[in-house]
Formats: sequence, structure tokens, C-alpha cells
Amino acid sequence: MTVSPADDFSIRLAAASRQEQFLAVVSRDEAMARWREAVPHTALPPETVPLAEALGRVLADDIASPIDVPPFDRALVDGFAVRAADTEGASEAAPRRLVLNREILACGVAPTLTVGPGTATPIATGGVLPRGADAVVMVEATEFEDGPAPAIALAQAAGPGRFVGYAGADMARGETVLRRGTLATAREIGMLAACGLAALPVVRRPRVAVLSTGDELVAPGSPLAQGRLYDSNGAIVAASVTENGGVAVPGGIVPDDEAALEDALARALAAADLVILSGGTSKGAGDVSHRILSRLGEPGILVHGVALKPGKPLCLALAGTVPVVVLPGFPTSAMFTFHEFVVPLIRALAGLPAREEEIVAAQLPQRLPSELGRTEYVMAALSRGTGGLVALPLAKGSGAVTAFSQADGFFAVPANRPGLEAGEAVSVSRIGRAARPPDLMIVGSHCLGLDRLVGHLLARDVTARTLWVGSAGGLGALRRGECDLAAMHLLDPETGRYNAPYLTAGLALAPGWRRLQGVVFRAGDPRFSDAPAEEAVTRLLADDEAVMVNRNTGAGTRALVEGLLNGARPAGYWNQPRSHNAVAAAVAQGRADWGVAIAPVAEAYGLGFLPLTEEHYDFAYREERRDEPALAAFLALLDDPALAADLAGLGFTRPEA
Repeated sequence: MTVSPADDFSIRLAAASRQEQFLAVVSRDEAMARWREAVPHTALPPETVPLAEALGRVLADDIASPIDVPPFDRALVDGFAVRAADTEGASEAAPRRLVLNREILACGVAPTLTVGPGTATPIATGGVLPRGADAVVMVEATEFEDGPAPAIALAQAAGPGRFVGYAGADMARGETVLRRGTLATAREIGMLAACGLAALPVVRRPRVAVLSTGDELVAPGSPLAQGRLYDSNGAIVAASVTENGGVAVPGGIVPDDEAALEDALARALAAADLVILSGGTSKGAGDVSHRILSRLGEPGILVHGVALKPGKPLCLALAGTVPVVVLPGFPTSAMFTFHEFVVPLIRALAGLPAREEEIVAAQLPQRLPSELGRTEYVMAALSRGTGGLVALPLAKGSGAVTAFSQADGFFAVPANRPGLEAGEAVSVSRIGRAARPPDLMIVGSHCLGLDRLVGHLLARDVTARTLWVGSAGGLGALRRGECDLAAMHLLDPETGRYNAPYLTAGLALAPGWRRLQGVVFRAGDPRFSDAPAEEAVTRLLADDEAVMVNRNTGAGTRALVEGLLNGARPAGYWNQPRSHNAVAAAVAQGRADWGVAIAPVAEAYGLGFLPLTEEHYDFAYREERRDEPALAAFLALLDDPALAADLAGLGFTRPEA
């Protein structure tokens, strides 16, 4: 039967009058509550990808470095590896003459000769520091003397550690260098490559099917007939999906035909983690998506109509396990509701944090000098101070990959300023993390046990940032109000007690765990057989050929070493790296014969170990802040059996109650 234009109009008008109204308009908060209750906003399962494909992905697990970075003590400049003691008193008027050893340590060349008294070895930037050397002098500070025994004349002294980058100074073997949930940008890729990792576990990106509905829509690039519109919503939504960590799966334009739309939706539901339509959710004659959704699987429609302007026609549904969002057709309404309801879900599925501001104001805790005439960009970590955010400049040098990982952002010191003063305001530009600073800032001595503890905190939705500056440095930062906790293991030689004697008024101590310290040496070295640690060290102090490796001033281990030495200054005393790993590396690689480190590090490097004492690794904090939520969570976690089990696996023990 032929239908006249007039009858067709009447049929359409009758259909429009019968069209369902919104199921029930609810408030924005009610709509969000229903949406979040029905649809888990949690990260998708992990997958392993090659390093070359990891850019922009979110780490699914904590990543620990399998090696020390750098893996050996190295020169930071082109010059000569020397013994610092040989350079004492050197000046233009009275230069020191050092005979050159007959090898040149270019990058990748293993040393074969020891730097003995009165000698030096030519070394390139990045070259392995040879045995006997504890400093490097720049080639510019020397004069070459030719002859049967080539030598250099040195016109300035070089202190121990000058231009030396110690093993593990950037990343220590076993150290957690990147946390689960970290977005892999170029700097994280560099860190992973420096660790030698070729593949890593990442959160799977959500596949988001994007469909546009409407007879009036035309794909961009096609001729535009009268009454037609180019489909902008599809392009905007697809780009926003990608921008927020998802993989957009274009579904094209679907006409206002119930059968065609039902078929397109069924295919999208089978191929995606989330389906987004734009258009077809209002109350016009052609808007049929909400009827289709009620037939595609339980629980079906969660919300149809939200008290928003713009955005009232929003429809939220769950077809089986796949969320479906039907956005309003008008672009402004579509994008408003997309960012309000969909972006948080996509980012959560992708493991990404919520979007936040990119510039924050903060204060410098202490004066920061800078070179006049050059604009200096300073990497900084953000912490909460008594007067607001504090920007903590990161001290690691230009060769440290981890400066980027630990930084929340950077700020600039203008070229016409010789520095910035304590308390001065700076604008910190974010570099990829969420703008909110961590709940806790922990500064002090590094420990693998603390890495595990921070992971447990994260499981309790408490974030923490750790900065390694040594025990004394951490205590100083706590006193200045730059951090929440100081991680320390400082032995007071007068009382024989750890940590507590160093607390000042207003500070309290939370007992952490016990770590076994001892003398480390290469397995099989007969000088350490059948003798306790103290006796073995006494024996080696009388051995002119024995070389030790010390620890830096301010380290908790330094006091223990000084007690062993009893005033002696043997060979290697001025070799003072900043970590247990660097000590172990020096011994394992033959640049030193003994040092003091903790048992787990000795085991990791395959070294012999003679126990000395069980040291106390504890945490100082401000007593007045004990009940603040994040700090209270930290203190409670110290008594958690799961953490105790983790620590036991590392060889650490909790103190008895």
C-alpha cells in the first residue's frame, strides 16, 4: 500500500507522541553514585610489552633494578685517576708530579693496573675507576711531562671522591626504581633501559568503541548535502579516549534504524571494554538506543536523564560486564558529560591518575645558589610544609637518570639572579604526575625494606615519596619541616644506642626493623677465614696490601666503621660511597678487599659476610602530627604481620614488643 506524504507525516507525529520520556531524571551525584557502584573503576589486567612499546603505558607492578647503575665506580670527567693523598698541597707554585701508568682507561676498558703512590692513570669520562684511585683530576688542571717516564704536573689538590661517580649511586641493585601506577614517559624508558630491562608488565589499555548515531551525520571529507552535519562528536570522543589512555575503536556512523543500531552495538560490545555512542538518547522519534540497551543484557540502563545543563539526555548502562555510555548529540553537551562521567572511568581502567592542574606554587626550604648569566632549570619534589607546598630541589647530578623519576616538576632560576632565597615562592611545572603531592615524604637512608613498606602503604591508598640523603640528612630535613618522616640508623658512640640520642624536642621515634651489619669480602679470601669480624679487620689493618671501602660522613654505617678502625686510616679510607650497594660493588669487583654493609646486600653480590651487629633502622617524626591520617596509617603499618613477613624475606626482623 502506498502511503501519501500527508499520511506519512501523521504516522511520524503519532510515533513521536508515543515516544518514551526519560526514565527518571536524577541528580549528578545520584547518577555518579549509581555509575560507580555498578561499574568498577579499577585498572585492567596486566600484559607484558617490549620496552620499545612501553611509552605512554602504566606500570602494572613495582620495578626493581636488577643491577647497580652505574655498575662500577667511574670518572665523571676526562683526566687522570689518582690517589687523593698524593695531591695534597698541590699549587701553581708547588705542583705535584705523578708518573703515568702505562694504560689508558677509555669507556668500556677494564683496568689492569693499580694506581700506586705517586702514580696516575689516564681515564676518559665514564671510564672504570682503577684499584687504588679515589679521585679524578681534570686534564685541564695538569701539565704533561714527556720523557722516559711520562708524568703529569698537578697544580691543584683533589679531595677524595672528586669527580667520581660511585657504583649504584644512581640506582642500586634491588632498589625499587619505579612504582606500580607510574606512567612510562621518555625519562622512565631511559631508566628501564639503563637497568637492562627489555620488557615490562603494563596495564592493558581499555578498548573503547566509539559510534555516532543519526541520519543527519556525514563523515568528514564527504560532500555535505543540505540538512546534513559533519560528525564531529566521533572525532572528538575518539581523540579524548586516546588522550586519556584508551584505545579508540572507531565504529563509524550508524543511521537512526533500530535494527542497524542493535547490530552495531552487539558487535561493539563483543570487541570492547567500553562502548560510547553520541546521539540517539533524547526523546525524539529517532532516538532508540535506550530501548536497545534494555535488551542487550542485565542490568541494563542505570541512568537515563541527569539534572545537568548541558547534558540532561545522558544515558548510562551496563550490558553484562561492558559499560555503555550514550552521550547527548550536541557537541558541547557530549563533551561536558564525557569528561564528567567517562574520562574518570577510562583513566581508571588504564591505571592513570585523575587529571589535575599542571602548575603549582611552592616555597623553597633553603637558599638555592645559581650561576649568573644562565637560566637554570631545577628538578624538584613537592612536599607539604607548615606554610604550604615545599619544593625540594633534587641533588642528583646531570648523569642521574632518577632525577626525573623522583621529580614532581621543575622551576626556573632566571639568568639575572645569583640564586633564590629561602622561603621564596616558585612556580613548579608538572612533568607528568598528578599535581597532588604525596601523602607522606620520607627522607633519609635507603633500605629495601622501606621500598616494601611503601608498596604496602599504596595498597592502603596512602602515597609516599622517598628521597635518599643519608640518615643525618633525613633528620636535618625533618627538623626543617621538609618531610614527614626521617629514615635513619645512627649509632651514638657514647651510649651505644641507635637513633634515640639524636632526637630533639618535639620529635618521636617509631621502631622500624633490625638489619644485620657486617664485614663483607670476596668469598674464598683466606684473610677472613676462621675469625670473627673484629679480628679479621685488625689483621687487615696490618696488611699494607689490603684496601678497604668506607662510607660517607653522615651515614649510619660510618660510626660502625670508625669503631672498627679505632683511629686508623688504611688504604681506601677516603673512598666513601653513599650506599651499601656501592660498598659491595667495590669489593665484588676487586677495587677493595673489605667494607661494611648489610647482610642482604652481601648475599645479593655473592660476598662473604662476617656479622658485626644488629643495627636499628627506625623512623623519626614530629610528635604533634602522630594522629594525622597518613602518618597514623604509616605507624599502624609497622605492626602489620604482612609487612613483617615481607621484611623477614629480606632478612630483616621487627623488634620484640
